[in-house]
Amino acid sequence: MSRPLGVILAGGLATRMGGGDKGLLRVGDKSLLEHVIARLSPQVDRLALNANGDADRFAEYELPVLPDPLPGYGGPLVGVLAGLDWAAGQGARSIVTVAADTPFFPLDLVKRLEEATKGMTHPLALAATPRGQGERTKSMSRTGLIRHPTFGLWPVALRQDLRVALEGGLHKVVLWTDRHDGREAVFDTPDDPFFNVNTPDDLVRARKLAEAQS
Repeated sequence: MSRPLGVILAGGLATRMGGGDKGLLRVGDKSLLEHVIARLSPQVDRLALNANGDADRFAEYELPVLPDPLPGYGGPLVGVLAGLDWAAGQGARSIVTVAADTPFFPLDLVKRLEEATKGMTHPLALAATPRGQGERTKSMSRTGLIRHPTFGLWPVALRQDLRVALEGGLHKVVLWTDRHDGREAVFDTPDDPFFNVNTPDDLVRARKLAEAQS
């Protein structure tokens, strides 16, 4: 197995959209989740979906559905842990995560993340963009870049370390990645490639972008 496995994070609460599964919202002739699958599947060996609740609602996508392995809502890091546990059972060395509500992420995401981690014993990296792109919901690094914590390359070898950190109350992605000297893969484009659908207005914008690209 030469490439990472892919894990789509869909375990959020979607409070600004009124709850429910954002990934099932329609953008053009596809759901958000279909857009994400189409972009990620060519970049990885196989895919799984991190989501909680009744897995049957995702049956049409024919993907393994991975519930959070820890109780309560622990944020995206718990979804990462779910993916790492699954990957360990598949004999994989790493996973790449993406968000289920981000339909236009880069087609070379995995390649760029892997390039950023060359030489690392345990490859760990987050996607990042220059300041000014996506600042409303993103995390700034020490280098002044905006990190996108749901888009990362994660080593299976650190899954038990992550589990212990989560059980100890750590939930902020960048605190854990900084602890392990995680790197950044920088994507410098005119528009934010990690634009995600958080609100009804975002959904309108996503539909316009999809129409312009079709």
